[in-house]
Amino acid sequence: MTIPFIDLKRTEPDFMDRWISIATDISKNYGFIGGTHVQSLERNLTNWTQTTHAISCANGTDALQLALRAAGVKKNDAVLLPDATFWATFEAVVNVGANPYTVAVSLNDGCMDFQAFEQAINEVKPKAAIIVHLYGWGPAKLADMRELCKAKGVVLIEDGAQSFGTTYQGNSIYRDAMVATTSFYPAKVLGAAGDGGAVFTSDAELAATIRQLSNHGRTSHYGHGLVGWNSRMDSLQAAYVNLSLEYFQQRLESRQQTTAWYRKNLTNPNLIGVTPQADYTENGYCNVNLVVSNSIRTEIETKLKAQSIGFGNIYPMAVSDQPGAVGFLEKHIGGKTATDMSLRVLNLPLFPYMKAEELQEIADLVNTTAISTVVGS
Repeated sequence: MTIPFIDLKRTEPDFMDRWISIATDISKNYGFIGGTHVQSLERNLTNWTQTTHAISCANGTDALQLALRAAGVKKNDAVLLPDATFWATFEAVVNVGANPYTVAVSLNDGCMDFQAFEQAINEVKPKAAIIVHLYGWGPAKLADMRELCKAKGVVLIEDGAQSFGTTYQGNSIYRDAMVATTSFYPAKVLGAAGDGGAVFTSDAELAATIRQLSNHGRTSHYGHGLVGWNSRMDSLQAAYVNLSLEYFQQRLESRQQTTAWYRKNLTNPNLIGVTPQADYTENGYCNVNLVVSNSIRTEIETKLKAQSIGFGNIYPMAVSDQPGAVGFLEKHIGGKTATDMSLRVLNLPLFPYMKAEELQEIADLVNTTAISTVVGS
């Protein structure tokens, strides 16, 4: 059978009919910008994230830039970010005129390594830091990172583009963040029908600045108190995300069940599962494995391709190794663990409502590939 890496069509029986009806109504009424759909979504997002303010915007990259700008990050300020993340995290720092410093990650969970993070704060003395809640969870010592930044006067922005629905110490991962962001790119756990994003905070002053920046710095329709830009979420995207929230809990549980199944049934000794710490309940964003060598990963991938089974490498290159970082990256701090991870990471299919026979076919193929190799050899 053909098994895609992500299947956006795997939805509930009534979802598409309901969406077409909503989109038709919006189109007939020409209600494309703002309005009740956006307002309703933002209210619902505050409930899900346990925050006071949710500001919708055009995409996840803008969400990061809005958070940086609103927090006072400006030209030539130093900003830390993990060496393993999507390129948008790096771009956001550069696009606000700040100077990026990459920091090593832990191979245990793929997120920012606390020891390297502490070293970077003491060495660089940054204006801000962005930690990324990668793979559907967050760093092992998230609470310590938050406390360290408070003690050192460092603005902490949490890139939660992959962690909607994740809990930390029993609450939404976004709840205790000074400011956090997400992306509603369609492949995310909570996705839109196109691009979209949001910023979350419980700081009313910060929220007001973010909202103003996202709408041309407006104080009135033709009054502008700040230089912002146009990053409004349109009504169609807001309506799609809002509808998806009605099904989100069951989709989340389906993803989590698949994640647990993989952990139990992937027995190939060449795979090292990357997992969150016990403080987290992950959202099932993706299955993450480190293969003991790049050559064995290639062998597994070749067999997956032959059987029309999708896979991913999230991410195939460390930020500090990207050609586009040249001329912008100030320094890398800590070991090159992200480079190591990029050469060995393998992600297997994971999306809501995967079938038992699909999972079994994947496991059978992976478990019988290169099994003679001894881990650590």
